[in-house]
Amino acid sequence: MTTRIHSFRLEAVVLRHNDWGEADRLLGLFSLEMGKLRALAKGVRRTRSRKAGHLEPFTRAQLLLAQGRDMLMVTQADTLDAYLPLRDSLLLASYAAYVIELLDRFTYEEGENRGLYRLLVETLERLCASASPDLVVRYYEVRLLDLLGFRPQLFQCVRCGSEIKAEDQFFSAEQGGVACPNCGKQVAGSRLVSLEALRYLRHFQRSSYPQAAVVTLPATVNQEMESLVQHYLTYLLERSLNTPAFLRRARLKPAD
Repeated sequence: MTTRIHSFRLEAVVLRHNDWGEADRLLGLFSLEMGKLRALAKGVRRTRSRKAGHLEPFTRAQLLLAQGRDMLMVTQADTLDAYLPLRDSLLLASYAAYVIELLDRFTYEEGENRGLYRLLVETLERLCASASPDLVVRYYEVRLLDLLGFRPQLFQCVRCGSEIKAEDQFFSAEQGGVACPNCGKQVAGSRLVSLEALRYLRHFQRSSYPQAAVVTLPATVNQEMESLVQHYLTYLLERSLNTPAFLRRARLKPAD
């Protein structure tokens, strides 16, 4: 009986890899055609492997995969974009690691999601090109929440439904959005959010990236937005992320 080997090509970003056996690596991928998946790259840790350089984290590659007995196997790999600035800067690499971790934590092997794939690729490109990586990442967080179905309500009170006015408000991770001053004091676990931070969050939520990128993000507002969004993400994931602490240390490290 002849065993038929099913091979196919796809485009994917390497999210992570783990050593497997003596010379192999198990790859976590997010692909254009199939969404999140895992594949084994055999022999890639050997010094003579031609695939190794094409299968590093943050690399976008064209892959030829074959269906093995237990899992997909990478039989060919060609780099489409290595995002070299991310490899030349510890700080940019830290932002990229955060972007990757968020996508990895929130997604499962559920099939094609071209919107998430485009957001990932565009965000890595923007990190390479932008002078404001914080703005790039804040926009990514807002868009990611939209695509995942966790869009926070920022325009009406999540408790009474009244329109949010131009004043400091409260944010409730449990309720999934902003509460007016009257309701916020009655919602357990709600936290204050300044008018300025809320304005930026609203702007990012309703704008394309070119529209969002014209603003200058003040450091104090960025810190507040970062804290607020990570509070919401931690609530949704029911656990803390690993990369924010590493990113904070990288920010403190003097530039080379």
